[in-house]
Amino acid sequence: MRIEASSDDHTSAHINEMRGKSPRPSNPNPKSSILLDTTPEDHHIARMTAVALGLTVLENAIPSPLPGVKPGLANIITLIVLARYGWRAAAWVSLLRVLAGSLLFGNFLAPGFFLSLSGAACSLAVLALSLHLPQRWFGPVTDSILAAFAHIAGQMAIVYLWLIPHSGIAYLIPVFATAALVFGTVNGLIAASFMDKTKTAPDDARERSKEYEK
Repeated sequence: MRIEASSDDHTSAHINEMRGKSPRPSNPNPKSSILLDTTPEDHHIARMTAVALGLTVLENAIPSPLPGVKPGLANIITLIVLARYGWRAAAWVSLLRVLAGSLLFGNFLAPGFFLSLSGAACSLAVLALSLHLPQRWFGPVTDSILAAFAHIAGQMAIVYLWLIPHSGIAYLIPVFATAALVFGTVNGLIAASFMDKTKTAPDDARERSKEYEK
């Protein structure tokens, strides 16, 4: 019995010695962190996207007389960002708003998401072209109207090519065109009222957009 006890004591001492030699982590619960380098432009885009998303939520709460006919309040923010920060920032705000809105309302990758995405993409393409138009004849109101028509055209193309491939949707074009003209004009006037304090901003925005294209 004594020999067994002595053997057990020796074994325990050997185990304790091995434990003492084994390396132990200095911090048993390490905390990892991710640092992102952000710029003032990123902050502007984030704030404007949040405002545009809030207007999208408000817009969805407004009853619509016809499915698909909406005032497009978020386009006001896109026009303001276009004038103050350039086309690239406006594209980020518009696309992030579409993505975040689809996740918020639960229609990501649904037909509604692709309708919004196609409309936003066509509007951004037209706004990129409008930057090269004469400033004497074109401004926020005309940009808003052109973007509204492009938005409707993009959505109608998706509807015809994918959802409802029937020529009967052509009868809806006058209704959607009238809505685009009315809401595009109103949104352009609202955006222009916000941009009166920064009259030189459109010139700077066009210069920034040309630099981004290079």
